[in-house]
Amino acid sequence: MTNPQKTDKVDRDLLLQAGKRTVSMESEEIIRLQERIDGRFADACEIILACEGRVIVTGMGKSGHIGNKIAATLASTGTPSFFVHPGEASHGDFGMITRHDLVIAISNSGSSAEVVTLLPLLKRLGNPLISMTGNAESPLAQAADVNLDISIRSEACPLNLAPTSSTTVTLVMGDALAVSLLESRGFTAEDFAFSHPGGALGRRLLLKVEDIMHGGGEVPRVDAHTPLSQALLEMTSKGFGMTTITDDDGHLLGVFTDGDLRRILDQKLQIDKATMGEVMSRKPKTVSGDTLAAEALRIMEDNRITALVIADNEGRPTGLLHMHDILRAGVI
Repeated sequence: MTNPQKTDKVDRDLLLQAGKRTVSMESEEIIRLQERIDGRFADACEIILACEGRVIVTGMGKSGHIGNKIAATLASTGTPSFFVHPGEASHGDFGMITRHDLVIAISNSGSSAEVVTLLPLLKRLGNPLISMTGNAESPLAQAADVNLDISIRSEACPLNLAPTSSTTVTLVMGDALAVSLLESRGFTAEDFAFSHPGGALGRRLLLKVEDIMHGGGEVPRVDAHTPLSQALLEMTSKGFGMTTITDDDGHLLGVFTDGDLRRILDQKLQIDKATMGEVMSRKPKTVSGDTLAAEALRIMEDNRITALVIADNEGRPTGLLHMHDILRAGVI
């Protein structure tokens, strides 16, 4: 074996040629795959859409690794699915498969012993079977209700041995199934977010203003008769760079911000004599608590403001949302 610490000088041109050749060969096989998105592909989609249980994906070796990814993609796009290792299935995990489930079995040769062993059991349960094989005459393809052709002319491996082009084509076929099913089900971005609540998309689409706003005594609040000098103390103590102004019944009349203060100073207005009713900004932007945080962010950006008042149906301020709250929640 060659000592990796003492190799000859690397020929960079050969490295680049090999890399480009690999991409070219696999791209060509993917293009050829388009011809096989045909009636059998549509049949497979219809069988999956009719399934009342889960889609069980199985495969051995590299096919198993690809199958794992296909199952994950299906599950996250509206088709309940998980992967079962065919070797483990023969030692107890077959109990994870019910009569209501559908099985997608992957094998480039179509004769992987661990997968073929499961065929009589699947037939006995009556599970619909979709195969992905590179050999339409193989035992797996012959046993399937629908066989999806993932055959290739050659692996990208120069020895034509290591699964390269074949695994890429299989993965693309799985993605084609997932996307076709997604569109047929009318799967939305909101549905996707429910499958990814911990991701950035989930936070953007599911998080509401009421989940991250400041409420109760945290909201800066003065009335219209409050002197400006006193309102500045309220703004400073609450730390949001603004305050709400309400009437005697608690309805929102306006807001006053650091920006308003700068404009007043430019106008030489006497801080100790002015009242909030005289200097406040009327008709401020407000949102309800059930507004999505992503929508609140858009309103802030469009109006170039850093805080939003949350108001109830009667126009009473119930909370305050600052740009920093949105940043901390990971909505951006």
